[in-house]
Amino acid sequence: MPHITLGSDAPGIRGLFEFRPETARPLNALVETLLRGDSTLSRGERELIAAYVSSLNECRFCYSSHAAFAAAQLPQGMTLVEQVRRDPATAPIPAKLRALLGIAAAVQRGGREVGEQEVAAALAEGATDLEIHDTVLIAAAFCMFNRYVDGLATVAPDDPDGYAAVAQWIVSEGYVAEPPKVEAAARP
Repeated sequence: MPHITLGSDAPGIRGLFEFRPETARPLNALVETLLRGDSTLSRGERELIAAYVSSLNECRFCYSSHAAFAAAQLPQGMTLVEQVRRDPATAPIPAKLRALLGIAAAVQRGGREVGEQEVAAALAEGATDLEIHDTVLIAAAFCMFNRYVDGLATVAPDDPDGYAAVAQWIVSEGYVAEPPKVEAAARP
């Protein structure tokens, strides 16, 4: 049960966004830019970074949501997402993405944890300055989102099918469009 009265049964960040739509608009615009805007990293890869950071932060709602969104956009689907969650060092992903996930994990521990070694490793694998920048910003933003969701004790549905259903909508419509009205138990 949320710590405050939201006036909505929408789970996770959606309930918070309905509670305070004036903060939802810029936060959704940020996520739209980071996860769906122009980039040399695929949308699936960027969602995977968001899911990975959310997993490290143990934010069940954000991990479940962005894991489903990543899975819907990666050929290997949820199998790959779970492999990355368990251990990116052994997951079958490109070396550049592995290095970027290392940067994301450092950001999750603390911004000053990102050192020259992590950046050099990513550059050595072909990461661009923009990809490194965006990885740091995705990781930092999701640390904030995870704390926002969990700090107010929002509801996180258990059914993975509900997250998968929303994933199809997010993949086609994005983060700034009005979300579909579905049952709270079925939407993340």
